[in-house]
Amino acid sequence: MFCALPKRVWMLLAPACLWLTGCQLPEDAMTVRRAESAGSGTLFAGAGELNVPIRASSINDVARMLAGMEAYGGQSGFAAVRDSSAWPHHQRQMEALWRRHELGRGQKVRAWAAQEISDLQHNRALFYPFSGPDYLFAHELFPSAETYILCGLEPAEPLPDLRTLSPGDVALGLYGLRTSLSSIMDAGYFVTKDMRNDFQATRFRGTLPVLLVFLARTGATVESVDIVTLDGSGTPVLTVAAGGSAPGLMIRFRNGVGGMKRLFYFRQDLSNGSTRLGGAFLTFVAKQGYPPALVKSASYLMHDSGFSNIRSYLVRSTSGLVQDPSGVPYRDLVNAGLSVDLYGRYQGTLGIFSQQQPDLMSAYSSGGHRVQAVDFGFGYLYNSSSTSIMVARRR
Repeated sequence: MFCALPKRVWMLLAPACLWLTGCQLPEDAMTVRRAESAGSGTLFAGAGELNVPIRASSINDVARMLAGMEAYGGQSGFAAVRDSSAWPHHQRQMEALWRRHELGRGQKVRAWAAQEISDLQHNRALFYPFSGPDYLFAHELFPSAETYILCGLEPAEPLPDLRTLSPGDVALGLYGLRTSLSSIMDAGYFVTKDMRNDFQATRFRGTLPVLLVFLARTGATVESVDIVTLDGSGTPVLTVAAGGSAPGLMIRFRNGVGGMKRLFYFRQDLSNGSTRLGGAFLTFVAKQGYPPALVKSASYLMHDSGFSNIRSYLVRSTSGLVQDPSGVPYRDLVNAGLSVDLYGRYQGTLGIFSQQQPDLMSAYSSGGHRVQAVDFGFGYLYNSSSTSIMVARRR
């Protein structure tokens, strides 16, 4: 579906940069409003005028192209990329990355989740703080969710006009994208420092290219991408970016023949100075029905007092929590009265971190919790022989 726009505006703006956006709001009860004109107090000037739609097929074609997949029906509007000398190599490398993930971790994670957290999978939404653009594991663990809420410090930037890229830009961009993806596809998590460098090193910058790759590779058909911000009441507002970077994204997509789903990514600092209980961001999360949360490879930030707000929210206001030891400290889960099931065999964290949890180590051998083996690594502890997963639920 297209919005009615003057031909001049369409011709000037449609090729400029692929902020991929649709004109219809999600077909459900979620409130998403459009920004008013700049004169009425909108955060971004010209919001209505610049909300230019791109055909849904083109949006999905971009996702499949970045993922190293053929366009549906063999037709593509991005022949400059697909006909480049870098494209066949990109295809082969992306196939190899995906195959390693599927055989090494993907199939095992999905089987474990279906067996062990099927009750939490029935929730309509998932909250994944400290995620960065890791839609991959959000989907593997919670494939039935209709709304995914991800956040991180990494920027969301527009894609370049793919038709204007030189062969060198294409080759470097595809190489950088594979580099960004290699750690999570092989080890199961992004290396934060490397990720921030990789995301800004080429013309395919920020989180959007990675999110599109994961959506395409997990079988999604991408319908639209909108820029969003949150107002004071925690309501998403469709808007435009200022200075080339967006405060947040709303990606609408379908898996198979199912209904519409949404993936939100917000550039959100979760420290106490930027995220408070009752503030706009956590209010938005709570409006989704107090969804379960996933925490993985979170740099042990919630072991610090400066992240007590997000820690308190997770133990008090979620229906369940699936995490590795880098999430909420084990003692806080117990002190909050949550039931905790343990998986794997915790023997301490990586040497680069100092936040050891001797009480968690004792919990594995005390007999006070249900403990089950797992055949895959999870988070920083990416070897199955030493990994640890905690599943906390309200009693």
